[in-house]
Amino acid sequence: MNYNLKHFAQSGIFAFWASVTMVATLFATYFLIEPAISHGDESVDITVRAQITDETSFLVPPANVTMAGTLNGVTGGQATGTTQFVVQTNNTAGYYVTIDFFDNGSAEAMQGDTSLSDAIHDYQGYTIGQPTYGYVASTSAQFAYTVTASSTSDLDQSFLNNGAACNLGGLQNGAVSCWMAPSTTAFRIMDTSAAAVTGATSTVTFNLTVPSGATPVPQAEWYTATVTLSVIAK
Repeated sequence: MNYNLKHFAQSGIFAFWASVTMVATLFATYFLIEPAISHGDESVDITVRAQITDETSFLVPPANVTMAGTLNGVTGGQATGTTQFVVQTNNTAGYYVTIDFFDNGSAEAMQGDTSLSDAIHDYQGYTIGQPTYGYVASTSAQFAYTVTASSTSDLDQSFLNNGAACNLGGLQNGAVSCWMAPSTTAFRIMDTSAAAVTGATSTVTFNLTVPSGATPVPQAEWYTATVTLSVIAK
């Protein structure tokens, strides 16, 4: 009887420690694998991107010009014409507009349609590649242009003046101030520093002046110059 009780007590103690050992093992196993279990719930950051493209263009493109005025081949005269354009851009840095004249193989931008006469000379009054303040007359027929804008800040500095000279100051003074000669090399006429979402308006005015007794004498025919205006995002 005592033997049985002793055996039973020993078995109970053994079972108790076996249980304790098993529970301890389970706890140890849990704490070992718990980080891996936690990492099963993971957060990942992603990016969502979209590109807005630059949109800089002529909202209203420049149109062809037929100059108006009386141009007599002997007694002279004057004719003018304008073309207006509107630039639209979402570029916050702004844009440039340049002007250049087609190289027709002669020394002058305006040429006789039939005879290919070069009697109308490119404006001679400009100095050092910049417009002159006021139109400077010549003994030959001359072709010149000037530029104005709805906002003075849109104009290139070349077409601004201080009331006496161009490429100085910040005045526009209408379309009679700064005259420039045609060139086959692109010349900057607009230089802006902001977007123009609703559009910015500018005007190019052309002037053809024939003095009395012009040398050489312009023949009676139509004369044409081909002009390219380009808008360039900054």
